[in-house]
Amino acid sequence: MISITNPFFQAARTGMHFLDDYATYFRGNFQQADLSIFHQFAPPPSGGGHQFLRAFWHEAESAGFTVENNRISRTTRACLFNSYNFDENRLRRLRRASVLFVHRVDGPIDVYRGRIEGIDRKIWQLNQSFADKTIFQSKYSLEKHLALGMEFKNPIIAINAVDADIFNSKNRLPFSEDRKIRLIATSWSDNPNKGAAVYAWLDEHLNWERFEFLFVGRSPVKFRNIKMVNPVPSIELAKYLKQSDIYITASQNDPCSNSLLEALSCGAPALYLKSGGHPEIVKNSGLGFDDAEEIPGLLTKLIDQYSYYQSQIDVPTLKSTGKIYLKTLELI
Repeated sequence: MISITNPFFQAARTGMHFLDDYATYFRGNFQQADLSIFHQFAPPPSGGGHQFLRAFWHEAESAGFTVENNRISRTTRACLFNSYNFDENRLRRLRRASVLFVHRVDGPIDVYRGRIEGIDRKIWQLNQSFADKTIFQSKYSLEKHLALGMEFKNPIIAINAVDADIFNSKNRLPFSEDRKIRLIATSWSDNPNKGAAVYAWLDEHLNWERFEFLFVGRSPVKFRNIKMVNPVPSIELAKYLKQSDIYITASQNDPCSNSLLEALSCGAPALYLKSGGHPEIVKNSGLGFDDAEEIPGLLTKLIDQYSYYQSQIDVPTLKSTGKIYLKTLELI
């Protein structure tokens, strides 16, 4: 049996990829599209990047543009390539001089994950190699990269948006203090930096006569009082969010949390760790904390003025964010 690590096998596989890319380039001379999205999509349920790019794809098509994935056709005017989640060699082989290349960047990922793997330096190198322009998802993300000594090509800021057909406040559970207050947190990742220590503290210290807490997603710790549900598709997640009163996020250095945007879009005010892009997203529709011990008091304040904080929810729409993207891509 030939090992897949055999250098001859690897060379043959590389050659096959080259031939496939060449064939794709050739076919592109007979295909038509306006926009190419270079991103390796994962099937749902999946993380925020996949969800946003699917939603933006739909928005671009609704605006009358033809979108293709991981190829560049003869008529393609712009290419949006995402972070490092694409085939760099394929993009290099398929690139055309007539196409505008825009790089969507989040992170810094090494800071976000809490370990140094060189990913952000790799993303910066991709930016220098391919990009004409850069879209950052928050002011925090842009400024943090600059602080680390990485300057990206022609940056602009566009906070993410969610699919309003799914994440909205229609049929939302009315708020009432005559029942237990319903708290919710969500996370696709079990990285401890997603807030596990804060949720574990709440599991031990919240007044469970007054609150109930649902955690949807993955966590590295098990809870005694917080109810856990495995990751679910967006439609089901939206139902959980609409049946909850307050969203809590304790993720650290999160540049632009799609989970937070989804919760706010479903009408849930937020308590958030003062970290990353959270303050930019929440603005006046919630309260920030530095330590878990602050949360019980902040919950009381938010509950006492619930109508006010809920009325302050102001998140970008997919149409407004999509317009920024389409302008940056010079399609409108």
